[in-house]
Amino acid sequence: LAKAYAEFEADTAKEAARWTAELKKSATQLVSKAYPNPKAALTAILKSPVRVPGHADRDAHRHPLETLTFFGIKQNMAVIEMGAGEGWYTEILGAFLAKAGKFFVVSADPNGPADSGRTLYGKRTHAILAKSPELFGKAAPVVVNPPDSLSLGADGSVDMVLAIREMHNWHRRKMVAAYLKSIHNVLKPGGVLGVVAHRAVAGTNADDTAPKGYLPEQWLIETIEAAGFKLAAKSEINANPKDTKDYADGVWTLPPNYAAGETDKAKYTAIGESDRMTLRFVKVAAPAAK
Repeated sequence: LAKAYAEFEADTAKEAARWTAELKKSATQLVSKAYPNPKAALTAILKSPVRVPGHADRDAHRHPLETLTFFGIKQNMAVIEMGAGEGWYTEILGAFLAKAGKFFVVSADPNGPADSGRTLYGKRTHAILAKSPELFGKAAPVVVNPPDSLSLGADGSVDMVLAIREMHNWHRRKMVAAYLKSIHNVLKPGGVLGVVAHRAVAGTNADDTAPKGYLPEQWLIETIEAAGFKLAAKSEINANPKDTKDYADGVWTLPPNYAAGETDKAKYTAIGESDRMTLRFVKVAAPAAK
């Protein structure tokens, strides 16, 4: 954990130094421009220097333009991102929603116990949002402490919730039902839940695959629909048939994590990022009583 804190502090300092007056000006121009449609706005953001160096290298694997337009995102929406991670999608969403929308990012408490990895995660999320008022001036963290506190905001207050490569972690912590209930509560009627998840081999058991980062598609669809949602559409935008899903270190064996280090790195680079399902759900009803 001490090493992780040191890396976080070094990365934060490096990123702060990158935000020169010139870059701040570019960010202001980027978010203030009127774009004819969401695709045009996203295209401009993806080409912009506001993105952390190296993040654009993942576009060919993660297809952010296609993924976000598939979910139906618009600049004037209120959107929740269920966890920023390293901020890969956060910087795109922050810029996209800065002018006319509302943007909320789920975070752990950055003022929690110093010996907790969740506290570090919270500090990282808050640092991402604090680095550029030009991009994130209207963004707000939503601090949760599951299972004790998992409210995402006022009932029926947002248009879209995005859970991108998150749900395997919820299942590992036995928190899928609790997260889905909170998402259902905060979404407006007809609101969208957009899910991207590492896809397990069909017919496997989520209890077995989640520790490796993967979830069975049919199980995931049925689980989300049982929580008061309806699958509206699914896409193979982020599919990767090269992913064999049988790695000792799970999905983290693949780029960009390379959990095995230099061992067979060229092989995993050739495979690319994981095979992922991309699912769009809408809120349709109250969850079924249990």
